[in-house]
Amino acid sequence: MRKPIILALLAAVALPSMASAQSLREARESQRDVREAQRDLRDAQRYGDRRDVREAREEVRDARQEARGDWRDYRQSHRDVFRRPAYVGPRGYAYRPVAPGYRFAPAYYHSRYVIADPARYRLPRPGGYNRWVRYGNDVVLVNVRTGRVVEVHNRFFW
Repeated sequence: MRKPIILALLAAVALPSMASAQSLREARESQRDVREAQRDLRDAQRYGDRRDVREAREEVRDARQEARGDWRDYRQSHRDVFRRPAYVGPRGYAYRPVAPGYRFAPAYYHSRYVIADPARYRLPRPGGYNRWVRYGNDVVLVNVRTGRVVEVHNRFFW
């Protein structure tokens, strides 16, 4: 009688860690599927007819939706990573929603607001002069040379 109870307890402890590893693997596979679908779309645009292009676009859309769903599952199962302390902005800070093209003052993308490890949050690595910056509960990709917003993820943190 003890053996089944102990096995059940071990399974209850081991399953959550296995589930999180599985969701990370699924998310990576979904990103790979998106890249493959985009490659197929480029080939269809070069060598295919209209129907091939339309089908390839549908496959890209479906792959992106799947990847987005996997990312949401990952985010939901790792809530502690996305729970950050209260945001304290620079002097005169008042939150206003921003969109790509908006220009930040340099105080908003100072090193204290830059996300040093974007891979921890499953954000793509910024290139060149771009940096991921926390702005309220949003995450914003900012070009630090111009101060212009390149990409925005609203309500990123809990």
